[in-house]
Amino acid sequence: MALNLLDPAPAFSLPASGGGEIALKDFFGKKVVLYFYPKDDTPGCTKEACSFRDGIAAIERAGAVVVGISPDNAGSHAKFIRKFSLPFPLLADVTHSVAEQYGVWVEKSMYGRKYMGIERSTFIIDAQGRIARIFSKVKVGGHYEEVLSALKEI
Repeated sequence: MALNLLDPAPAFSLPASGGGEIALKDFFGKKVVLYFYPKDDTPGCTKEACSFRDGIAAIERAGAVVVGISPDNAGSHAKFIRKFSLPFPLLADVTHSVAEQYGVWVEKSMYGRKYMGIERSTFIIDAQGRIARIFSKVKVGGHYEEVLSALKEI
């Protein structure tokens, strides 16, 4: 399913790193930086998470919250959060149903082997729950700055 700007963001509720569940509707009235990443504690995913961690104050000043989603389970997320002192929730999409709704569960290829996985992507959802920005096939370097710049325009 391809999402477009101003589409309503697909609703979800997923297990959270700190226990319980977090739903998109929990953030209604705030901007949400919803980022999908392939795997906890891998080089690119760690760099991306730490860039959001290091810039969280500016993101919050822009009226936004950060939420990460990957197919890892809540226990893996909790370890990742502790190891890198991440100040935002990570949600466990172990069935990749939310990734599918957002169109980021795709066929990938590595060393000639094809498999299904997360295409690193970020969605900025506005305070009314609509898709305000889409960053597909994210390159980690400079991504935080792109997101912060977009947040200031929304």
